[in-house]
Amino acid sequence: MSAGELVSSATPVVLLILGALMFAMVTAELSGRLRARVKARERKAELKARALLQSWLSSVQLARLESDGYFEVIGSHSGKRYRIRCRRHMNIDELDQNGARVGIWCFGPVGQLPMSDTMLAQKIALETDEPSALALANRA
Repeated sequence: MSAGELVSSATPVVLLILGALMFAMVTAELSGRLRARVKARERKAELKARALLQSWLSSVQLARLESDGYFEVIGSHSGKRYRIRCRRHMNIDELDQNGARVGIWCFGPVGQLPMSDTMLAQKIALETDEPSALALANRA
């Protein structure tokens, strides 16, 4: 049986199913390509954000970020130490004088920003206007 005979003998339901399968395959392929492009853009944005964050960090902060995934800042008004960790949520530890965590804070800019941009915003906020930053923050 030739391909033409097979198609002409197929019922409309079979043709509909074949068409739906082909549509699903093409859609999945396009969706995969789109996801790959989005991921590539996100990686590029994070690399740029990381470079900007690094330019704002002291050598001690940068070394700590690279070795342990966090850096510490001093609050502008209280003089308290805060540890900003590489996490999306609840990533700011308030530290006591011995370096033990006494609280966890979460605040940041609105939007889907690279993590390094969020960390930089948190650093600047705590170092320049700690009371306003903490007034907006969630505390665990």
